[in-house]
Amino acid sequence: MTTKSEQKGAGGGRRRRDPAACHRKGPRRPAARLLQGDCLEVLGTLESAGIDAIVTDPPYGIGFQNERWDGTALREAARRSGRKRLSPNQAFEVWCRLWGEACLRVLKPGAHLLAFGSPRTIHRLESGIEDAGLEIRDRLMWLYGEGMPKSRRYPRGRATALKPAYEPIVLARRPLAGTTEETIDRFGTGALHVDGCRVAGRHPANVILGHEPGCGEEGCAPGCTAAAVDACAARAHPGKRIAPSRFLYCPKATRAERDAGCEELPARVLDLFPNAKGKAPARARNPHPTVKPLELMRWLVRLACPPGGLVLDPTVGSGTTGAAAVLEGRRFVGIELEPSYLEIAAARIAHREGEVHDPGCADTGGRARRSPRPKRGGKR
Repeated sequence: MTTKSEQKGAGGGRRRRDPAACHRKGPRRPAARLLQGDCLEVLGTLESAGIDAIVTDPPYGIGFQNERWDGTALREAARRSGRKRLSPNQAFEVWCRLWGEACLRVLKPGAHLLAFGSPRTIHRLESGIEDAGLEIRDRLMWLYGEGMPKSRRYPRGRATALKPAYEPIVLARRPLAGTTEETIDRFGTGALHVDGCRVAGRHPANVILGHEPGCGEEGCAPGCTAAAVDACAARAHPGKRIAPSRFLYCPKATRAERDAGCEELPARVLDLFPNAKGKAPARARNPHPTVKPLELMRWLVRLACPPGGLVLDPTVGSGTTGAAAVLEGRRFVGIELEPSYLEIAAARIAHREGEVHDPGCADTGGRARRSPRPKRGGKR
């Protein structure tokens, strides 16, 4: 994947740093490439119709922990587009349209986009990218039981919010070039790769279940989402072997998974609950607050991107999509505004690429092993 400035030579706009050090052995092009800058600007430098799939976890527009990238920066981008006096949600929708238009241009015809969202603003995300010209195909749901209520307690058992237990994922597609068959033949895109995402032989569903970290071979921990769904199915179909949790289970990222590859980086403050009283923030080498589990991102990459294709993440964060792409044998290009996160992403991706090429490594780039329950010890 080349940028416009690289195609034209020098003078193609502001130069951008490319710190990714992970390269495959053999192929001429690197398997993963990272670019620093605002995604709305950097997307404009990429060649058109060159991306096979976009898998991303963009800002949700909810002012997460008062982070600038999830609030002020989005409103500023909306104002620069000529829209004035917008509410935060309206500004987020405008930003999603701008971002969606840039993604539409770089996607191949029929290529899919998968983007995480918040239950509070997913409608704005979907409206924005639909107005940009992408087709909304589905909404996936990642269910988990590890969320923490973000609400103050009030007298007589009252609160202002529910415990979060799912995140929606919008599935969109650039319009086809002709029929589905013609698009597949010409571009290799247009359809989802369902056989690569089957679990226990089942056709992939639009619901992904998350076990609690304490689940083991002997059973599930209290409050486990997967166990609750399985119990409902057992009551509805007594005597039949129906276990919905076998579709795919995926707990949240563990500390070890978050920090893998970052051993040489300094420890930074990781404060997931800034409003909690009497609790000092932890420290981690990967302090990104919204790291997605690698297993989940690998499944999404396989679903959307053809083998050997090019995956784009325009808001790369700490690099989980890139790590998933190289483990699944896909090429990757990522964009990130914050230099500190870009450094972490480069380290994490390089670590996973090293696993691919280490003949003694248990995971040599194939699909991760799946089972109905995590092994004893909980987290994976």
